[in-house]
Amino acid sequence: MKHRFVGILVLISGLSCTAAWAADGKVGYPDGYRDWHHVKSMVIQPGHPLENPFGGMHHVYANKKAVQGLKSGKYPDGAVLVFDLLKYNEGGSALQEGERKLVGVMQRDAKRFKDTGGWGFEGFAGDSHDKRLVSDGGKSCFACHAPEEKSSYVFSKLRD
Repeated sequence: MKHRFVGILVLISGLSCTAAWAADGKVGYPDGYRDWHHVKSMVIQPGHPLENPFGGMHHVYANKKAVQGLKSGKYPDGAVLVFDLLKYNEGGSALQEGERKLVGVMQRDAKRFKDTGGWGFEGFAGDSHDKRLVSDGGKSCFACHAPEEKSSYVFSKLRD
């Protein structure tokens, strides 16, 4: 009886996590993403072609399934990549994180997001967990990612 109860709790926990991602058929906010695997960081400065709208300091995070995909090139459903974009402050010969501009999310679900390469895309404004920036179902995001088809539409790579 005790094992059955634990199994039911595990099942319920798994369902509630899945439901959070599937709410309203949209990509959900990735709570706790800064505890995930840090993939890379970069800074886009003035003069770069992507300065508007992506100028700033970027950190990319991957959940466990996304790390599997980064290693194998095949992303299972449930893989999530987060693009944390912050302004940066320059001073003392250093660049430091400033306020958050947006949190961009790619969530893998091959069936649900078949029109955008199997990925759902969303952007959350600043530190908001609910102010959404994507209004076209991720089509504009996917248009930028489409040239990366050979890497499953993902720009980031794991470093050795």
